[in-house]
Amino acid sequence: MARPIRRIAVIGAGTIGASWAAWFLSRGLEVVASDPSPDAPGLIRRMVETAWPILQQLGATADADPGRWRFEPDPVKAVEGCDAVQESAPERYEVKQPLLRAISAALPEGALILLSSSGLLVSRLSEGCTHPERVVIGHPFNPPHLIPLVEVVGGTTASPEAVQAAVAFYQAIGKYPIVLNKEVPGHLANRLQAALWREAVHMVAEGVASVADVDAAISQGPGLRWALMGPHATFHLAGGEGGYAHFMHHLMPAVTSWWESLGNPVLTPELQKALIDGVTQETGGRPIPALAADRDAALVRLLAAKTG
Repeated sequence: MARPIRRIAVIGAGTIGASWAAWFLSRGLEVVASDPSPDAPGLIRRMVETAWPILQQLGATADADPGRWRFEPDPVKAVEGCDAVQESAPERYEVKQPLLRAISAALPEGALILLSSSGLLVSRLSEGCTHPERVVIGHPFNPPHLIPLVEVVGGTTASPEAVQAAVAFYQAIGKYPIVLNKEVPGHLANRLQAALWREAVHMVAEGVASVADVDAAISQGPGLRWALMGPHATFHLAGGEGGYAHFMHHLMPAVTSWWESLGNPVLTPELQKALIDGVTQETGGRPIPALAADRDAALVRLLAAKTG
């Protein structure tokens, strides 16, 4: 049986881990963070300080404390006495597997190991772990302290009880978990956005439109609807009173005929340069922190509109 989660270890405290730490703190949890980088404590501190006003707007709990965290360089020591782990180490099997084996052996009975991995398979990641049945993918979207979605994957190794416990935990802290019934490389949401990005690259490579106009084709068009409902529900509405069934009957032949001409571009150095130059022109060369701050502020307004 899973333990009640009050203290959580954040193993890997880069951009994703620090963002997770800020969210956990805002939900009243105690955080123990670990990372081999000597810069990690400063990154966490800056992330929490920067994010805290936004997290308060998003409904930080009454017992939330931005100072309720400590840093422990040794990941094995960091997980001792913790009720769960959110692991966000670099996205490589050779890094994650020995780390997970070490922390799995040190965790108390019933503690969950939740993995932020954006595309690796949980059945491989948990190989050699003391309790592979308690190792579950809990993949967030960047930045985790703002985006609600968490993909939960148990694969062939995690127990149904661990998957259910992971879902319950993420729901309890205000996230929107979805469960994948089987494991696939890249999980679900990354595969969907990779498919779209492939065609976005193809459209630039074929000279159909500029980088800025390709982006605008989403952000000023279907992307606005996708913030409210996904592609299936969107096309359900596109079918009018007949719904998805009418859409299938009336529009499916046209849409599926486009599939035949979808591209499979090769990202040559020349194409990469064209894409990079295009997005630099699109953003006016503004620095990344300024762009991210504008995005985050808009995300807060969008989340408020969706829940309001």
